Amino acid sequence: MGMFVNPDNSAFQGTVSSEIYVDKTMLLTYTNKVLGTEQRYICNSRPRRFGKSITANMLTAYYSKGCDSLQLFAKTDIAHKKEYDHLKHLNKHDVIHFDVQWCYMQAGTAEGTVSYITKVITDELQAEFSDVDLSGCFTLGGVLARITQVTGRKFIVVIDEWDILVRDESANMHVQEEYINFLRSLFKGTEPSKFIYLAYLTGILPITKLKTESALNNFDEFTMLSSGPLAPYVGFTEEEVKGLCKSYGIDFDEVKRWYDGYALGGYHVYNPRAVVSAMMRGEFQSYWSQTGSSDAIMPLINMNFDGLKTAVISMLAGARVKVKTTKYKNNMVGFKSKDDVITALIHLGYFAYEQKQQVAFVPNEEIRLELEEILEETRWNELLEFQRRSNALLEATLTMDNDAVAEGIENIHDNYTSAIQYNDENSLSSVLTISYLSAMQYYFMPIREFPTGRGFADYVFIPKPEYVKEMPALVAELKWNKRAEAAIGQIKEKKYTQALEHYTGDILLVGVSYDKRSKKHECVIEKLKK
Repeated sequence: MGMFVNPDNSAFQGTVSSEIYVDKTMLLTYTNKVLGTEQRYICNSRPRRFGKSITANMLTAYYSKGCDSLQLFAKTDIAHKKEYDHLKHLNKHDVIHFDVQWCYMQAGTAEGTVSYITKVITDELQAEFSDVDLSGCFTLGGVLARITQVTGRKFIVVIDEWDILVRDESANMHVQEEYINFLRSLFKGTEPSKFIYLAYLTGILPITKLKTESALNNFDEFTMLSSGPLAPYVGFTEEEVKGLCKSYGIDFDEVKRWYDGYALGGYHVYNPRAVVSAMMRGEFQSYWSQTGSSDAIMPLINMNFDGLKTAVISMLAGARVKVKTTKYKNNMVGFKSKDDVITALIHLGYFAYEQKQQVAFVPNEEIRLELEEILEETRWNELLEFQRRSNALLEATLTMDNDAVAEGIENIHDNYTSAIQYNDENSLSSVLTISYLSAMQYYFMPIREFPTGRGFADYVFIPKPEYVKEMPALVAELKWNKRAEAAIGQIKEKKYTQALEHYTGDILLVGVSYDKRSKKHECVIEKLKK
C-alpha cells in the first residue's frame, strides 16, 4: 500500500462517514462494464465542487488491492443490486491514483510536476514489484509496460484534476508539451492498451483539442454539455435532493430555485457542495464564491467578441442564448468567438446548457447572484448602463405608464438585438426578459410559458417572499403584429392568472406588442381586481 500505488480507502471512508452522504456507487456498474474494453478510457469533466475528488476516491477504494473495503461497500446501492455482483472487482486490481494539482504543489513548479509524479510513482512501483527490473525505463508508461510484461498484471489509473496544467499553465508551451507526452506514454498506442485496464480522468475541462487530442483521442468524454450514462453521477439528482430536504425539513421549492438548473440528459443536476451547505446551515445563499477564485471569468466576458456582453446580460435576466459549442478548443487560450467563451463558462459551471435546443443560460439564483456580484465589484460598465435603463423600465411598469414602458422596451430592442434577429418573434421574448433585468433584485427568475388556466402565459414574474407586500406579480403576454389589447384579452380569456389564485399580493397584467412593419412597440398594463 502506497500513497499513489494501491492506496488505502481512508479518503472515501471520510466521505461515507460524513453526516450527509449521497450514494453514487452505481457509477461502478458502468466502469465495471468497460474494464479492459475499448471504452475503458473515460474523461469525466465537471465544475468545481461537483464531487470530482469524491468519485475518484470511491473508484480507488473499490478497486485498490491496497485496502479491504468489504464493510465500506456492504450497505451501498451497488451491493444491494445482486445482479451486478459488486464483489467480483472489489479490491482485486492494481490502482494508481494521483491528484495533479496536489503533485503540482508538492513539486513546487509547473516544470517539475511531471518529473515529480514519475519519480514518486516509479519508486512506489519498484517497492511493490521488487522482483521486476525497471532499469532502462524512463517514462511512467514504460515502467507500467515492463511490469505488465513480466507479471501480466494490468493497472487502473485514476487521475484527479487532470487538467490543472492545461488551465493554469496554458501559455507555458514547454510544460504543455511535457505533460502531453506524459499522458501519451500512459494512454496512447499499442503498449498502453496492454497495461491499462481502466483509465478514469476527472477535471473541469474536457480533453483539450489540437495537440492534447492526439494524446487522448481514445477517451470517451462525459461533460457538462453531454454526460450520457454518467449524468446521474455528475451531481445530486432532483430525487436525491428531495430526500435530503425531507430529512432536514427544508423547503424543496426554495432549494430548487436556488440550486437547480443544470440539465444533463433527463436529469436536473444540483451542485452537491451548495446543497450540503444549505442543509447543514439551513440558509439559502451563494456558496459558490467560497469554493475558489472567480478572477478567471472577467477576462473572458470582457473579450471583444460581437454579441458577447449582450448575451451575458440576457442570461443574467433569465433568457436562453443559442450557442455553438463544437468549435471550442477546450483550453483557456485561443478564444475565437463569443460561443467559445460561453462554452468555456459552461464547463466552469457559470452557465448551464440544454443539449436539445443548444442554448446556454444562468442555471439558478446562486449563480446569478455570484455573477452579478463579480460584475458589480469590477464595475462592468455594460451592466451598469443596462441596469440604469432596466430600473427605469421597471419603475414605469409599476406606475402603469404604458407609453414609457413601450418606449423603454423599444430602446432595448434597438440596442441589444442583432439585426439578424430583430424581426424574430423569439427576439421579442428575449427583449422582454432582459428588459426586466433589474427586477431580479425583487423577483424570482421569470417563468417562461407558465402553466395557467387554459394555456401558458408567456412570462410570469413572482416576487420573492420578502417583497410580496410592496411588489406586484407580473403576468406578461407578447403579441406579434397585433395590438397590445389583444395580449391583455388573451390573459383574461384563458385565465392566465388562475395559477396565482392563492397569491396574496397584487397582480399586474402586462400586454406588449410589436409591429414588424413600423418596428414600433405598444404596451397596455392593467391591475387585476381580486
